[in-house]
Amino acid sequence: MSKQTICERERSYIEKMNKFQLSHKFKKVGYYFTFGVFGLMIIQKLFEEPSWIKPALRGLILFGMLLISVSKDKIEDEFIESLRSQSYRIAFILGILYALLQPFVNYAVGLLFDKNETMEGFSYFQVLFYMLIVQLMVFWQLKRMNK
Repeated sequence: MSKQTICERERSYIEKMNKFQLSHKFKKVGYYFTFGVFGLMIIQKLFEEPSWIKPALRGLILFGMLLISVSKDKIEDEFIESLRSQSYRIAFILGILYALLQPFVNYAVGLLFDKNETMEGFSYFQVLFYMLIVQLMVFWQLKRMNK
């Protein structure tokens, strides 16, 4: 095997991963799944539940949103791919800013109401949920503005 064929195979693999998307049918599945899990999250607030339920529902809602995010649109062309790429880029940048600034915002607000406030972090769920929400909303807005 020559180095060129190894590099070509790696490039081909990276291109396949870069273009990975689920079919359009999964978008509808993602919506039903996400809203169903969201409904379960609301219902679980009314009952005494085991401690593993909340993290499981959080993971499931992230999975549903990911299905929506990586599913193709009915018409998937280069323009839609470009909008999708822009939305991921914006979500990534805003997600990092959120992760950097949110603990300070929480601390400052906490100090206003409680003088004994301490600096605390937050969960991975908050960052991932924020990034997926931003990606989906920016993508929808970009599509709406460019019709």
